[in-house]
Amino acid sequence: MGVSRLDVLYRRLLLTKLFIRGWGRPEDLKRLFEFRKIIGNREKCQNLISRDYPVFIDKVGEQTDCKILDGHFISPMAHYVPGIMPTESVVARFQLIVPKEWKSKHRPVCIHLAGTGDHYYWRRRTLMARPMIKEAGMASLLLENPYYGCRKPKDQVRSSLKNVSDLFVMGGALVLESAALLHWLEREGFGPLGLTGISMGGHMASLAVTNWPKPLPLVPCLSWSTASGVFTTGVLSKSINWRELEKQYYTQAVYEDEIVQMLEYCGTDSFKMGREVVMEFPQEAVPRPPGHPPPPGPRGRRPAGPCPPRAGPAGGRSGALQKESLLFMKGVMDECTHVANFSVPVDPSLIIAVQAKEDAYIPRAGVRSLQEIWPGCEIRYLEGGHISAYLFKQGLFRQAIYDAFERFLHKYSP
Repeated sequence: MGVSRLDVLYRRLLLTKLFIRGWGRPEDLKRLFEFRKIIGNREKCQNLISRDYPVFIDKVGEQTDCKILDGHFISPMAHYVPGIMPTESVVARFQLIVPKEWKSKHRPVCIHLAGTGDHYYWRRRTLMARPMIKEAGMASLLLENPYYGCRKPKDQVRSSLKNVSDLFVMGGALVLESAALLHWLEREGFGPLGLTGISMGGHMASLAVTNWPKPLPLVPCLSWSTASGVFTTGVLSKSINWRELEKQYYTQAVYEDEIVQMLEYCGTDSFKMGREVVMEFPQEAVPRPPGHPPPPGPRGRRPAGPCPPRAGPAGGRSGALQKESLLFMKGVMDECTHVANFSVPVDPSLIIAVQAKEDAYIPRAGVRSLQEIWPGCEIRYLEGGHISAYLFKQGLFRQAIYDAFERFLHKYSP
């Protein structure tokens, strides 16, 4: 299956670079990898958020077809990994959009997590939440992502996360924040409850559902089992500031000497296999920078001096550096975003994933499938690519949500 030309063209029109400041502080990456082991385990993670975690409603507005409640709470991420979040992101904000009259004895609510570039609430409210009230009498809760909208750091340009580690902070925060909101919705008498999202939002929803200790409908749209392909082989990889990432990996021994060891310890097999390929690439026998003695074995290979000029795929030290940086990106992304590193959801039969056949943003080649990791889940394929699906297939996304909630009611409703 080919890739969508529209996806490729659309990406070329966007000039903003991602990760302009690099990988993030090494100590932050280490803390995030350790915390991933906790939130990746449902038995541990489900006890992090109390059932009475405080959530506050700030305003209630009346519309012709619905009520809109604006609320906030402190992100649990700020408690468990102190100092890791920007000050602007610590307060989580959301909108709850409910019908004025429910169509049945149930009060279903679907939590929508934001995709890339989806700041504030207008897009999700207009394209998903209000149509869902009209079509199915279903309420929606729209959670603002860290680093987006009113939670965006002042020095961040639009949606361009400054560091690779920012994406992992966002993911960890959304897992905990979703749990806090699910507890709150239960306390308020809503149900059944579910999660959805499109693109990055779909993947974040997939991570969040793994830690909820009850069956939960999930509809991830235009996402897959890991984000590693998005940033290494998908069209979005062309927008990454690889020069800065290569420079930091090349000049700071901590990434190769310590952080890679954490990835190998955590069992990122794809990264270990990729390193074997890099080892076969010709290297220059040059000394390391002062203060960085070579570690044992074949890993003491960082030469002194500035990062070499970026080259094409021809070979030499620069070609190997590019390959190592790419593999390091794959390793850290798999570590923090691969759903296989998280618990299997309680009931995978309640999961309906919607995919675009020609998606150039979310590569599926060489990646473990969701059916393999979550036996019993359903995959629905759409014609076209990522952008066309987002623009023209929102109705099919909503239908998948209705179907997932119907499955829940059929299996679990008294």
